[in-house]
Amino acid sequence: FYHMDLYGSKERFDIFPEELSGRGDRSLGDTRRESALGSEKVQRPQEVGYDLEKEVAELAKMYGLDEDREKELELLEGHLEKVESRWPPARTEKAGSQGSIYNSSKSSSSVKAPSQSTKQQGLPDEASQGENQSKARADDEAESNIWSRGGLSSGGMSDEWNSQAVSEEEEEEEEEEAADVFCSTCKIPIRAFDKLFGEHKDHEVAQLPSAMESEKEEIHKNMCKLEEQIAQMENVASHLEEIFITVEENFGRQEQNFEVHYNDAVQVLAQKYEEQLEALGEEKRQKLEALYEQLVNCGKHLDTCKELTDETQELFLENDKAEFMKTFISVPYNYRLEEFLKEEVDLELSTLPDFEERVIDVSEVEQLMNSINAIPAPCAPVINPQAPNAATGTSLRVCWGLFSDDTVECYQLCYKPVSSERHSDEQAEHTLKVKETYCTITDLVPNTQYEFWVSALNASGISPPSERAVYVTAPSPPTIKSKRIRSCENAALVCWESRDINPVDSYTVELSKLTEEENDDIITESIVGIPNCEVLIHLQPTQKYHVCVRAQNLGGSSERSEPVLIHTTGTCFYLNEDTAHPLLAILDDGFTISCDELENPECDLPVYDNSFTRCIAILGSLIPFPGKHYWEVEVEEDTEYRTGVAFENTPRHGHLGANNSSWCMRHIITPSRHKYEFLHSGMTPDIRITIPPRRIGILLDYENCRLSFFNADIAQHLHTFNSHFQHYVHPCFALETPGILRIHTGITAPPWTAL
Repeated sequence: FYHMDLYGSKERFDIFPEELSGRGDRSLGDTRRESALGSEKVQRPQEVGYDLEKEVAELAKMYGLDEDREKELELLEGHLEKVESRWPPARTEKAGSQGSIYNSSKSSSSVKAPSQSTKQQGLPDEASQGENQSKARADDEAESNIWSRGGLSSGGMSDEWNSQAVSEEEEEEEEEEAADVFCSTCKIPIRAFDKLFGEHKDHEVAQLPSAMESEKEEIHKNMCKLEEQIAQMENVASHLEEIFITVEENFGRQEQNFEVHYNDAVQVLAQKYEEQLEALGEEKRQKLEALYEQLVNCGKHLDTCKELTDETQELFLENDKAEFMKTFISVPYNYRLEEFLKEEVDLELSTLPDFEERVIDVSEVEQLMNSINAIPAPCAPVINPQAPNAATGTSLRVCWGLFSDDTVECYQLCYKPVSSERHSDEQAEHTLKVKETYCTITDLVPNTQYEFWVSALNASGISPPSERAVYVTAPSPPTIKSKRIRSCENAALVCWESRDINPVDSYTVELSKLTEEENDDIITESIVGIPNCEVLIHLQPTQKYHVCVRAQNLGGSSERSEPVLIHTTGTCFYLNEDTAHPLLAILDDGFTISCDELENPECDLPVYDNSFTRCIAILGSLIPFPGKHYWEVEVEEDTEYRTGVAFENTPRHGHLGANNSSWCMRHIITPSRHKYEFLHSGMTPDIRITIPPRRIGILLDYENCRLSFFNADIAQHLHTFNSHFQHYVHPCFALETPGILRIHTGITAPPWTAL
């Protein structure tokens, strides 16, 4: 079908013009007008020499109907045969006129080809109901006109029977029609012809394959949702099954608990009964013994009393006065009588016959009875060791388990930071109550060890604490020293520093290669297991990279550091401020050095241990990459300077080029001319330069043991040192008069530097 831009334009109505010059006939015009009853009436411009067959061929090709032309003809022939079979026997000899009918309708079949072949692709009984009634009526009338002109209606056949036959043929064709586009507004498949001329012309349509794919995606989404719900319901069902099993297990444990507690209560009661019965028998024995002892004493006293009474009675009956007095005053009698009379007779009972009412202590039994409905205190949980990547810089995820059938209402998690100091026990402890067997603790210090222990609680009490486990938080993101990065065309040396007090296990460097088309197209590479705070990375020339660093420890990985951008277009280095003379200043860009005065080079300004003290010079960072390296120095014509390379151990109290550890180019202004020297060990070749360079190019070639100087403005080679560099060297710069030197790095070596 047409492009969407043509749906509302006039071009879609110009497919069939109002009048055709030299082509078609009246029936064709009638057919076209009747087929447009369901669409808007639009005046079509007249065209002279309009090529109808070409236009129809283009339409058929556009709709993909050129391959279905043969099927259309076959359907037409089959329809004619079907009509012939229905013809009355008296009229069958008229069937020979089918060829003329076909020939007469051949010119119109090309006009009807788009609509007819489109019908053949429709779904049966879908698009023919309600939507295309006007189209069906128009086609019926057009077909009846064709049949009438072909002569099939002659020879006694009525027009009513012809229209009925054509109507039946149209119904059969409608059954074979198939939709080839999808109306997004009505949500039904339609024919492309209906989109152009039917009631769906102002609706949004889409191709059936794309609509089908869209609907399939929607069905797939719904299926995914259903699968998620099924998974959730399965999880719920599984959880319910676990709860059922837990209820059965709890019932068994409670039943066993009841039996144990009731047996304990009966045992306690029996023990109490035995104890009380034994105490009562002991009291009885003590009472009887006391009464028996009192009875024995009474018997003894009574016997003594009787004996004295008898003796007294005998003495009273004595008639002999002398014998009476002798016996009465005798010592044994009087002593016994006096002693007996002195004794107080205890007439009180030593014990009462009644027993005291004993109070039975059943508190223990009550406690046992009350504890029947209680559960025992849980056992100590077991805390798990730290899982990999279970920590961030400020949080930790702690897990534990309870390897028993105890009932637990909640857990009490305690933790504190681990300190190596002696008073580590004084560290503040933190306590949390959680329901689950895991907890995420936040607001922690990065790269710090914490000690955790956990206890289980229920209504009966708290369990003993678990064994203590040590967890560690992830480190803080490192900080890359962007001003300390050194790079060349195929490598870079990246340095960073840790933000943590405690050491980390290793570092990971992540590279993001930025493509030239889009900076968002990132290809990531990682270098892991770096033990120190620097790494040498091999890169590709003329590329851009984003470099990030992560710190690693047992707790996991830190967040990414702030990225830095590295260009591998040329050699980059920085100026080492620790080596600068006190009178030498480095401007804000980091690559411009200046000196304002030289009255007292050996001044009293504070200097570093590694600073130059005599020569107003500074060293650049070490260039630790093999191969070729190029940079440029922008100078002023009236400034005296030195520039070149030097070893790390070049003397700080001497001048550059005056020893065997430095190579430099020197500019001196004499009254007669500009003098240039190329110094090493204090010696220079006799070289005269006529054009003073304003931009000096320096090419360092480790492999070929060369150090070359160029006038970059005119691509002129000035001088080359051929020397074997035993070690990597530093760029060096010095000012001998007040002035400025500007250093340019990251420059690709020009082709004229190749010697």
